[in-house]
Amino acid sequence: MSVESFDPGSQVVTVTPAALEHFRRQLDSQPGRSVRLSVKKSGCTGFMYVIDMVEKGVETDLHYQLDDDIELFVDSESLAILNGTQIDLVKEGINKQIRFVNPNVIDQCGCGESFSVN
Repeated sequence: MSVESFDPGSQVVTVTPAALEHFRRQLDSQPGRSVRLSVKKSGCTGFMYVIDMVEKGVETDLHYQLDDDIELFVDSESLAILNGTQIDLVKEGINKQIRFVNPNVIDQCGCGESFSVN
């Protein structure tokens, strides 16, 4: 497993400050201090994002230190799908939700739960 410094210009996946704060709040109640991002086959259009709060990643994961207290692990088998993705936290009305801005997505299902790529 390699450790990379947080460089938004060269990372496979970037995390906005709002999403970083969201993860920090979520991790306060978890035993781990890391976020792991992957995709799995699901839904009507093909794939869905999976975010897990973990103590450590898998040996083959890409590893980024987002801040002094938070690490991001990205599943190496999901890299082709996740490359260039930005994770953001957006507010819509009174609700906040994680949003993935992924340049590889060509279609999404109506509910926004699944997506397809080239």
